Amino acid sequence: MDKLRAFETFVAVATRGSLSAAARAEGVAPAIIGRRLDALEAHLGVKLLVRTTRRITLTHEGSAFLEDCQRLLADVANAEASVSAGGVKASGHLRITAPAGFGRRHVAPLVPRFRDLHPEVTISLNLSDRVVDLAAEGYDCAVRVGDLPDSSLVSVRLADNRRRCVAAPRYLRQHGVPRHPSELARFDCLTLSSDASQTRGWAFTVPREDDSREVVHFKPSGPLDCSDGQVLHDWCLAGYGIAWRSTWEVDAEIQAGLLEPVLEDYSAPPNGIYVMFPQRKHLPLRLRLWIDWLRHHYAQPDFFTRG
Repeated sequence: MDKLRAFETFVAVATRGSLSAAARAEGVAPAIIGRRLDALEAHLGVKLLVRTTRRITLTHEGSAFLEDCQRLLADVANAEASVSAGGVKASGHLRITAPAGFGRRHVAPLVPRFRDLHPEVTISLNLSDRVVDLAAEGYDCAVRVGDLPDSSLVSVRLADNRRRCVAAPRYLRQHGVPRHPSELARFDCLTLSSDASQTRGWAFTVPREDDSREVVHFKPSGPLDCSDGQVLHDWCLAGYGIAWRSTWEVDAEIQAGLLEPVLEDYSAPPNGIYVMFPQRKHLPLRLRLWIDWLRHHYAQPDFFTRG
């Protein structure tokens, strides 16, 4: 027995009030409709309809089953519409986590605009600099910046991210400009007091004797440090020293002339901006669309410099 076809037939007969009307709507003989109903009742072991020559009446079990069938058929229709061409319709709840600073600037503004396109999706955004355990804490995905640790999570690279040494023009006028990373010891460097990604210091590429280049790490120090990257950013803008910041954070200020890059000839290779999610055979449509939404925006050349 084709259960879905049987359910559709039962609903058609119950709502139209006769086998003949259901048969005409489907373009088959009434006897075929009758056989489907008989097979369904035999399968369930209950009587759903009382059929006479004059009318059809639902039994108590039939009334309850009709509601369930109508809800099930509506769910099937929605599922088909969600994946059919021209009928994409995401729904459900989406839980996202991202680093606090990056999330405020480059994730949070995209969330309400994504929901405008998919109004049946609800979204929770968690902004935290700690590494959230997606599976244990029930998150659908994480946006992460920088080198990734070994993980069972699936990662999709969305964009490149570089680190740049920057300072306010006023600071450089007063203190000069470093010409080599080793000279940073003579300058006021604004450093993070606790950040796993910077435990080895600031990364630069320097030439070797054989004319190749290698990545080296310098651990600068200064009179000010903070555990919050946004505070370091603000101090840098105010002219208190040199900071080593991500392109997504400072490129707009560089474009506006509020910050100047230094030591550009020694910049380290870029790392990445990623979206990560647990390994799944079938991703929910809402998550697939969200990943595509991020990829679309982050791929735009001026996205991180619009300020």
